[in-house]
Parts: sequence; structure tokens; C-alpha cells
Amino acid sequence: MKRFIRALVLASLALAALIGLPAARADNLTVFAAASLKNALDDVTAEWKKNGGTQVASSYASSSVLAKQIEQGAPADIFISADTQWMDYVVKKALIEMPHDLLGNRLVLIAAKDNPLSLDIKTGLNLGELLGSGRLAIGDPSNVPAGIYAKEALTELNIWDEVASKLAPAADVRAALVLVSRGEAPLGIVYETDAKVDPNVRIVAVFPEDSHKPIRYPVAVVKASHNPDAAKFVAFLNEPAAQAIFSKYGFAVLGKK
Repeated sequence: MKRFIRALVLASLALAALIGLPAARADNLTVFAAASLKNALDDVTAEWKKNGGTQVASSYASSSVLAKQIEQGAPADIFISADTQWMDYVVKKALIEMPHDLLGNRLVLIAAKDNPLSLDIKTGLNLGELLGSGRLAIGDPSNVPAGIYAKEALTELNIWDEVASKLAPAADVRAALVLVSRGEAPLGIVYETDAKVDPNVRIVAVFPEDSHKPIRYPVAVVKASHNPDAAKFVAFLNEPAAQAIFSKYGFAVLGKK
């Protein structure tokens, strides 16, 4: 147990170093985005800047954390959530302009890169036995979108009850990824795009899409923003150059209808 707790602490520290809040400047665009978007959105913002766009300061964390920060008055210009639940949360509080779905994703089971395990995820899968004495790394299912999707899928497939006591709940999906990448958890549930950016993990199985609600990433301008480039940046996210980058990382491009 001490080893597991140490692993959680190390994962949290690694994540903090990775996604620390940027120093905001008046002329910066500040984007609050789900942690799973980091690699792709960093490339998109580089492309935006290359095309003459304003400097972008991005803050990556769980959508729940970011939504709460916006509610508390954090100086964000744009919010990109990993689910509709937390976008709806700020919409209901009249903090966000009209959102639209930008991207889609898939939920996958991962293991270390040298683990030969291959599965067909179906109802009644004995995942608890496969975990043995290890734990299942997932985003905290009480508030992290990836964990919420994971719990929904595992419940629908009659697997949840046997793994509920074997969870390693993480602050966000990238923290869950770190636990598996470092070998501190034998299996984890993350988004397909997360698995693709970490060479130390491999996808063991893909969850059936009908086992959970569709994974959607809505985007919106924060009403408190006074940055004239905020709406321009959201529009850029729907342009071919940005969409090509998102596609390269494995996201399903939905775009503004």
C-alpha cells in the first residue's frame, strides 16, 4: 500500500509539473482545456501562433477542476471540456457563451508496453481476476470525465462491482496514464488519444461505444473574457489546419455545425 500511495504522489507531482497553471498576461489568450488535449492542443496553438495569432497560455487539468475555477472567477478566455456534464455546469451558471461539440474520443483499456494481454471487452469480463493484487488506474469517477465514462461502461458491462474496490482513482486522465506508464498499476482506463502519446503503454482493448455515453469535447468562450481574439481562436479550432492536427492525434473531428 505504501508503494501505491508513493506512486500516486509521484504521478501527481509529474502531472503538476506538466500542466501547471500558466502565468497570465493581459494580451495572452488563456485556454482552460481538458488534460487529454495537451499534446494536440499544444500543436494547434503553435499553428495558430505561426499564422499570426496571439500568444496562448494553456491550463490543462480535469474538466471538473477547470469548471470550478471558472466559477470562482479564474481569468479564462476559452473552456474546452472532456464531457458535456461540466460544460453544462458552467452554462447553467451563465458563465459561458453558447458551446458546440468540437471533438470525439474513444475509451480504452491499457497496460504496460511489454504486457502481451489482449482482450475483447464484453459483459461479465473477469477484470478483477486479471488485476490480481494490482489496481485499475482511472480518473476519479466522482468528478473526472474519463472516470465517469469508465464507471458507466464498467457498470453497463456488469464489471464494476468486482473492480470497485481495486481502483487507483487519479486527479485526471493523464495522471491515470502515468500510473500505468510507470508500472505502478497493471491496467488503466484512458482515452485512446492518451494511449497513443505514451510509448510506455499499449491498448489492450477498446470499450464498446454503446457501453457509455458518447465522448464529446465541447468548446466555448467564457463570458467574462474581454479578449477579442477568443472567438477567433475558437473559430480556428474548427478550421482544416487545426482539424488535421486533432485527427493526427486520434481525435474524431466534429466541428461546428
